[in-house]
Amino acid sequence: MVYLTLLAGFVLLVAGGESFVRGSVAIARRFGMSPLLIGLTLMGFGTSLPEGVTSIQAALDGAPGIAIGNVVGSNIANILLILGVCAMIYPVPVNRSILRRDGSVLVVASLAMLAIVVIGTLGRIAGLVLVAALIAYVVRSYLAERRGPGAPQAEQASQLPGGEAKPMALWLALLITLAGLVLTVVGARLLVSAAVELASAFGISETIIGLTVVAVGTSLPELATSIIAAIRRQTDLALGNVIGSNIFNIFAILGATALIAPIPVPPEIIRLDIWVMLGATAALLAFAYTGKKIVRWEAGAFLLAYVGYVGYLALNV
Repeated sequence: MVYLTLLAGFVLLVAGGESFVRGSVAIARRFGMSPLLIGLTLMGFGTSLPEGVTSIQAALDGAPGIAIGNVVGSNIANILLILGVCAMIYPVPVNRSILRRDGSVLVVASLAMLAIVVIGTLGRIAGLVLVAALIAYVVRSYLAERRGPGAPQAEQASQLPGGEAKPMALWLALLITLAGLVLTVVGARLLVSAAVELASAFGISETIIGLTVVAVGTSLPELATSIIAAIRRQTDLALGNVIGSNIFNIFAILGATALIAPIPVPPEIIRLDIWVMLGATAALLAFAYTGKKIVRWEAGAFLLAYVGYVGYLALNV
């Protein structure tokens, strides 16, 4: 039953996240929000919704290892697994404007995560700072896109679910959004309870479960989308999506989690996982800055690093 519960949680998270994004984008379009603002806010929040609800639920259930491990593990998986798979199928172009704008913010967010881990507590003051940083990031990005040419986030928004040419009826958009939120919350509850039960049954720490099973599970929407985009050779937005998702994971998810339910940072995170996340982030930015594309040998290095990381965790449970 625990495996069925885990699977049901994953399915509901994926379905809920997809429905939430589709409905909320349709509502935003109905109320005249620009594609630019939709891309800046709903893309980041919508794709991070499964991680966010799962981390908050885990914090409320007294499972800090899953709450924080989910964020760290998702950021690692976004770079090493998702971007690795995507670029292995088809090389990922580097959008210099997104890289210049968001790369430095990702570095700041990652260092903020390191500071929280070193301090050892994810408290409300830290949460307030992270949420303030998120607001500043969204406002800064919006103003920069308004001034600059190209508006890559506008193109990003046009590819979101709910961005169809024919507007969705408002009542239907509201219903889909609410259903997506409910599905995501229920899926998170099932996923967290199953993950805690698995950790207890096999004598594995909740942190490792959060870093691997839960992190990959909550990243399934991004993984599926990236694979489909790569097969269609539409990988232009992959790099920006990964960078934006990782920024939202730290600023939005950790910030909201801290404000709702402050938690201690598990000691396992400082010993290895935060450094893997920082190393993956540094490798991503180095590969992006030194070439016009993330090519297949770089994707292979990402995937080998992820296999090695998960293998190490498995051998040291």
